[in-house]
Amino acid sequence: MGRTALLVAAARAIETHRPDALAHDPLAEHFVRAAPVSARWPVHPDGVPDGEADPLWGRLGRYFGLRTRVLDDHLLRSARAGVRQVVLLGAGLDARAFRLDWPAGCTVHEIDTEGVLTFKQEVLDRTCARPAAARRTIPADLRGDWVGALIRAGFERTVPTAWLAEGLLLYLPADAEQRLMACVHALSAPGSTLAYELKEVVAESAAVRNAPVYLAARQRLGIDLPALFATGRRPDTAAELAARGWTVAVHTPYEFTVLHGRGPLPEPDDALAANRWVLAERARPTPLPAGRASVSCAPGRIAGREPPLRLAAQ
Repeated sequence: MGRTALLVAAARAIETHRPDALAHDPLAEHFVRAAPVSARWPVHPDGVPDGEADPLWGRLGRYFGLRTRVLDDHLLRSARAGVRQVVLLGAGLDARAFRLDWPAGCTVHEIDTEGVLTFKQEVLDRTCARPAAARRTIPADLRGDWVGALIRAGFERTVPTAWLAEGLLLYLPADAEQRLMACVHALSAPGSTLAYELKEVVAESAAVRNAPVYLAARQRLGIDLPALFATGRRPDTAAELAARGWTVAVHTPYEFTVLHGRGPLPEPDDALAANRWVLAERARPTPLPAGRASVSCAPGRIAGREPPLRLAAQ
């Protein structure tokens, strides 16, 4: 089981027990305790001696809690707008199929490697967890033919989809990222939505690579996050989506810290400063009155140039 997936699960477990929790994931601590490498990691704020001041379980943990909330809101907003098909790309230990209040008729597709999904299912079986939506697991490598596997699992290309790639694109080579996004576009009917995370600056300075967040993960968990991030020139996937007709908004995490009143804030040599959360929607065609031609000169929105979306609360 990947340590990064367990790191996020531990952060969600801690967040769940905070009195001002941004998100709740009661299954997260079960995943953490089930893996030998993480069995002794904290899963409650009481297990973090320095609390919010701790760079790993405080600041980075709160980042993951905030990210969870923002992406939860993205999916629920899509579902409440009528989208009933959800695809989690690189689902990892995501428990959204179980813990979110899905409208009737929703189906959640989880794509990840066979090893990850097997571990996850073993833990879920032990907890007797029951999904709140129809759940389909697709063992596939996102660098290979995951599209065929998704379609064979019952994915419908003609209906809108809510796509999520949480903590995924940071680790993919540029060509794999572009292929993935091209496939998402090709499979997305009008009305589909997409949310994903990226790093705007890949070649971070030595001072940033040794920031307290990265240093703590390296020394205490054996996870060298900067070494895992993909290097080289990155594609501008937000601009590419906009050129394909998507409405795109790119946000800093700190916008949502302000929106929700809690979460990480900027600091010197900030390991989170280059992180961006992208929220996009493929517009539905608008019927025109008889006799009128369709002309549109409005470009896709690239955020950082507009205030954050006002998202629906959980």
